[in-house]
Amino acid sequence: MTEKPLKLGILGIEHRHIYGQLNNMQKIGSTCEKWWTEGDPVGTVKDFATEYPQLERVTNKQQILEDESIDLILIAAIPNERAQLAIEAMRHGKDVMVDKPGCTTLEQLAEIKQVVAETGRIWSVNFSERFEVEAVTKADQLIKAGKIGKVLQTIGLGPHRLNLPTRPDWFYDVEKYGGILCDIASHQIDQFLYFTGSDEAQVIASSVGNYANPNTQGLQDFGDILLRSDQGQAYIRVDWFTPDGLPTWGDGRLTILGTEGYIELRKYVDIDGRAGKNHLFLVNNQTCEHINATGTGLPYFENLVNDVRNRTATAMPQQHAFKVMELAIKAQNQAARVGL
Repeated sequence: MTEKPLKLGILGIEHRHIYGQLNNMQKIGSTCEKWWTEGDPVGTVKDFATEYPQLERVTNKQQILEDESIDLILIAAIPNERAQLAIEAMRHGKDVMVDKPGCTTLEQLAEIKQVVAETGRIWSVNFSERFEVEAVTKADQLIKAGKIGKVLQTIGLGPHRLNLPTRPDWFYDVEKYGGILCDIASHQIDQFLYFTGSDEAQVIASSVGNYANPNTQGLQDFGDILLRSDQGQAYIRVDWFTPDGLPTWGDGRLTILGTEGYIELRKYVDIDGRAGKNHLFLVNNQTCEHINATGTGLPYFENLVNDVRNRTATAMPQQHAFKVMELAIKAQNQAARVGL
């Protein structure tokens, strides 16, 4: 007997990551009928309604929260509002997939942990730079096959294009977006913990700054972190300095060093000229090769569907999501201020 498709609801579309969340869930058969967002976010409401004309925009979020047919809530609201929406959803018996950052303060994280414990619901953070990148899936397969030995270190680079004229006001309010390390660097922290197999880690050093945008004081256009665990080390750099000459929003890279080789991912573009994205370079004692990882697949979404149905944790262990956000927030809170 064919299982009934998972039914989705949407709370908050302030960030365009909602497209990746929804599209990838729909590709594996999940359905959605309703969405809600506060007000009319600049640049997303009109586009979202045009992209998904079959979905109904409801005026009251209770119409989604109290709909017992909905299994999973997708959230891409303003970052500092995501925790409360997730808490409401879980207290209404829904599992949650929230855009990163899943929360912006340690107090929010503590409340999320409490509600997860009370309700038994799933709070999953969609770290799209791992879960929506097929090159990362391929790297995972190669590492599990022993191609580079034991992972010792990751170097994660997360540059982004600023596109100032398109940004909403909350983009310049640290309290609302959480700061550059809480926001963007949560991706790279996730990858470090995952690939090194680390359950715990320490923030050894971190910094944030505004180097080139004096008219937007709340913006942090640069940040970096040094992490250490009993399994390995990481260096992370995130920024808003993608130049206009690059044909995509950012040259996101991940280098994974092992005892018997290394892997470099050029996730979104190869500036050496190879077309497309999902470029993987594998170097070990037997080979030095480029692999086009397109077509490898994105298992997170199917795994999350199975987790919702079976009450398992195959997409991402719950404690992993908690630890990533804890480290991202701590790195942000203790960061040295640099730049202007």
